[in-house]
Amino acid sequence: MANKVKYGLSECAYAIATEGTGGTLTYGTPVKLPGAVSLTLDAEGDTNPFYADNILYFQSTANNGYSGTLELALIPDSFLTDVLGEIADTNSVLVEKSGTPVVEFALLFQFEGDANKTRHCMYRCTASRASVNGATTEASIEPQTETLNITCMPRISDKVVKSKVTDTQATQYDAWYTQVYEPAL
Repeated sequence: MANKVKYGLSECAYAIATEGTGGTLTYGTPVKLPGAVSLTLDAEGDTNPFYADNILYFQSTANNGYSGTLELALIPDSFLTDVLGEIADTNSVLVEKSGTPVVEFALLFQFEGDANKTRHCMYRCTASRASVNGATTEASIEPQTETLNITCMPRISDKVVKSKVTDTQATQYDAWYTQVYEPAL
């Protein structure tokens, strides 16, 4: 049975991407991003209509990936160091410096469904630093979240942007969080 609805973001993870020859990316082992609250990724790219003979004669579209936000309960220190380039000083204090290079990564996540969990992979992502915010505690504790701005781009080598799997019988489904799936194109 196929899903009729989706809900419940969970199992977020990232895998560091390393660029090889010709822009080919290889990925490290996925690392969990616990505390996923929400994910919003909007499609990027233009649609360009061409009119002739008094009608829409041709239309081209560009798939430039996605951009949006990933809201987490708290960004883990591993993500701060692996992706955002913070470093631990000799006193084990995390330090943010300007001019740190952009680190690309794959973003893995799943949505629950009425029949199966759908697992997704965005292959070439970057993240920008989260804002620093907080609020005082009043009559009850209100958890504060942290939000990353995420950009998901096509890979240079093969133009792949994302993949997803819903077939729970597939070998790839079970291995989704052990290594980044490579499409068989």
